[in-house]
Amino acid sequence: MLITQHNAWVHAIVMLIACATGIAFRISNMEWCCLVLCFMAVLTTEALNTALELLTDLASPEFHPLAGRAKDVAAGAVLIAAIGSVIVGGIVFVPHVWKLATRN
Repeated sequence: MLITQHNAWVHAIVMLIACATGIAFRISNMEWCCLVLCFMAVLTTEALNTALELLTDLASPEFHPLAGRAKDVAAGAVLIAAIGSVIVGGIVFVPHVWKLATRN
């Protein structure tokens, strides 16, 4: 998946940035757990989306409206996981950024 899917690369880079930021802010164990669950959700939905796309292409090499809808729904699941992860990231990181910004 990481070799063939551009979006998986984007997710991986964002995860690395989140990890580096978490280390820099010394986030709590509970905050790490939330981030790890988000990482798992996004990577799992991306993997399932990739698998569904490959199977759909195998089963229906020519365009079929239902095949297109199946791919759209799977991509939508990745989007939902990514949006949820951004929200959790905000909940985790905004207080740390705010504390740093208002330290003076």
